[in-house]
Amino acid sequence: MPHLLAPLRTQSTVRRPKGQRGFSIIEVLVALLIFAVGLLGVAGLYASTSRAATGAEFRTTAAMLANDLIARMWMSDRTAATLQANFGSESEGTSYTAWKTEVLNSGLPGLSDSDLAPSVTFSTVAGGGSSDSTSLATITIYWKGPGDDSRHQYVAMAQMN
Repeated sequence: MPHLLAPLRTQSTVRRPKGQRGFSIIEVLVALLIFAVGLLGVAGLYASTSRAATGAEFRTTAAMLANDLIARMWMSDRTAATLQANFGSESEGTSYTAWKTEVLNSGLPGLSDSDLAPSVTFSTVAGGGSSDSTSLATITIYWKGPGDDSRHQYVAMAQMN
């Protein structure tokens, strides 16, 4: 049992062995390194999440635009000749031109390039529940996001009978 009147040892009177001097500085530096690596990981995760959210926004916009054109086609005369004349991108009919203007004003990036113009093509297919031929519309919307090396596309297909 220690004597009650024994002098207390203070920090300055405790001597450390020579091999342990400065060890706390190394611990602090290692802790700072681990913290910095963690911060870089969080920043990288934030950047990739931001890119993914932006890409999802562009895909959603393209899907809405394609579905809008399909709805316009369904409300029109759905004969093959009329669809091609009004909605085909090769004939650049009035309905296609109006829709293309909406696509260009939609906020999808990179649409100023002429090779990124949306395309609408038609092919004749058998079926649709009857012996008559029907038209298969293929709508392709392109965009090129900021910092992207290649273009993206959204393709929608609808059978018109």
